[in-house]
Amino acid sequence: MKDGTILLVEDSPDDEVLILRALKKANVTNKIDIVRDGAEALDYVFGAGAYDGRDVAHPTVTLLDLKLPKIDGLEVLKRLRGDPRTKANPVVILTSSDEHEDLIRCYNLGVNSYVRKPIEFGQFSETVAKLGLYWLLLNEPPPHE
Repeated sequence: MKDGTILLVEDSPDDEVLILRALKKANVTNKIDIVRDGAEALDYVFGAGAYDGRDVAHPTVTLLDLKLPKIDGLEVLKRLRGDPRTKANPVVILTSSDEHEDLIRCYNLGVNSYVRKPIEFGQFSETVAKLGLYWLLLNEPPPHE
C-alpha cells in the first residue's frame, strides 16, 4: 500500500467509527487525519488556523461528507478546486445525501468520486474498504510540486 495520509472530513461520530473500522478491517494502515467540519478541513489543507505551521503535505485522498457544520462539503470542494495548490487533489464525496442536485453539483465542481453511504453496516463497511483500497493502492495521485 502506498504511503500517504487519508483526510477524513466527517461530523458524525458514528460514521467516523464505522469508517475507521472498515479501513482497519481492509488492512489500510495509512495515517488517517480526522476533521469534523468544513472550516477545520480548509484550515488543515491550507495550514491555517489551528493548523498554522503544519507541514502542508497533501492528503493522498480526502473523504469528504457534504452535510458539515460551519462550511458545507460543497463549499469545501469548491475552494479545493479553486486553489492551484489543491485543484488536483483526489476528493471522494462520502455522503448519505440522495439529492440528485448534490451529485450534479459535486461533479460540476470536479469531484473524483461520489459515493452514497449505505444504510446497512455490512454494505457500508465493504464500500469504505473498497474505497480505501482503490484510492490508496490502485490510483496514481497527482504529483505535487
